Amino acid sequence: MMMLAAMLLAIALTWIIPSGSHRRVSDKDNAPVIAGTYKRLPKPIGLEALVPHAPVKGVAQPVSPVALATAIPEGLKRSAPLIFMILMLGGMFGILRASGALDAGIQRLIGISRGDIRILVPMLMLGFSAGSTFLGMISEYLLLIPVMIALADRLGRSRMFGFAIVTLAAKIGYLASVTSPVALLIAQPIVGVAPFSGLLFRLAIWVSFLAIAMLVVLRAGRITHEPAPVVFEHLSHRHLGILTIAGVTIAALVYGSIALGWDDGEFSALFLVAAAMMAAAARMKPVAAVELFVSGMKTMMLAALLVGMGRAVEVILREGQILDTIIEAVSVQVRGMAPVVVAPIVMGVEMVLTLLIPSTSAKAALSLPILGPIAASAGVSGQTTVLAFLLGNGLVNMLAPTSGMLLAYLAAAGISYGAWFRFAWRIFALFTCLAVGAMMLAVVIGY
Repeated sequence: MMMLAAMLLAIALTWIIPSGSHRRVSDKDNAPVIAGTYKRLPKPIGLEALVPHAPVKGVAQPVSPVALATAIPEGLKRSAPLIFMILMLGGMFGILRASGALDAGIQRLIGISRGDIRILVPMLMLGFSAGSTFLGMISEYLLLIPVMIALADRLGRSRMFGFAIVTLAAKIGYLASVTSPVALLIAQPIVGVAPFSGLLFRLAIWVSFLAIAMLVVLRAGRITHEPAPVVFEHLSHRHLGILTIAGVTIAALVYGSIALGWDDGEFSALFLVAAAMMAAAARMKPVAAVELFVSGMKTMMLAALLVGMGRAVEVILREGQILDTIIEAVSVQVRGMAPVVVAPIVMGVEMVLTLLIPSTSAKAALSLPILGPIAASAGVSGQTTVLAFLLGNGLVNMLAPTSGMLLAYLAAAGISYGAWFRFAWRIFALFTCLAVGAMMLAVVIGY
């Protein structure tokens, strides 16, 4: 229902907001725009617009309510590589769970830490968040969501506790993006800033926000049911081999995405190969392994559908050609303001855009070529503009109902969006206030 409401709102906005566009450096949707080239487009509003028809060059049209149905298949098609990756991941986990190695590994981890969450939570969150902030890992953690849910259950804690360990840590890491190539290699060159520069200030933000998140998760770690007994068992050779395959798979994800430029297609193939190796190590019969793989895929079908629906919102907004209008309108309003005021406003604009376009690369290409020069004319440095982009992007993706990856996380954990919102909105509000303070401080110190 949340996604359908977001799609209806997007359709309504295309009828309310005037359409317009900037020229781009190429014909691709995600190509950077050229600042100062915004042009309002005529957009006839009438009953004939209720019926979809072929676009006319140089003329915009509001999106028909029929798009509530047609945009979903289009969103699924555009998200196909990510959807297949999610399904392959589910299949691999179906085999991993059935092998018994996952439960054995979790029990071993609990035994080493003696079940003390004061040891487990900081250790795990630091590791997850480091991977996100230094390497740009986000989709890779889908693999670990079921592991943390199982860990929380063994500890007698709620599913939300296990989910928050991964999600808050990963989102905070992405928010700070100390050296994340995913965000910085796109955003910093657009505003003329050297890639990976200015990391010390972002490092301070990461450490501060992560410490707060650890305290929040520890507070949420109350016992909800009888924990499993803490035992010190050694892993069998078979379980150790299967867990080694899982570990090598994670390492290959990181290395492949950073060093080899792998994307969702390569990740899908990796999960498929890993599943076959796990089945062989567990000595499963081929027919049984295939059935377990398909069963695991079924558990991820909702996540796949939600990813496509999240992309459908972006499809609607792009067809209505109102995104450039929103950017241009805000850019005009901030001209002449003090830099200490402009910097948080730029962050706020990025937050609104993230609600509409969760994709980091698409949002950078759309907003920074316009907001960068406007912010610079107000005395806001390129480095601070990039920080505004990172904070706005990271904060809203922590809670946005249009974020396909967040919805995939929730589906993998079996947690509703409403339950996550009730858990996370307070920390989101706190981090937003702290981020505004960080933006003002960045201007004051000349960051």
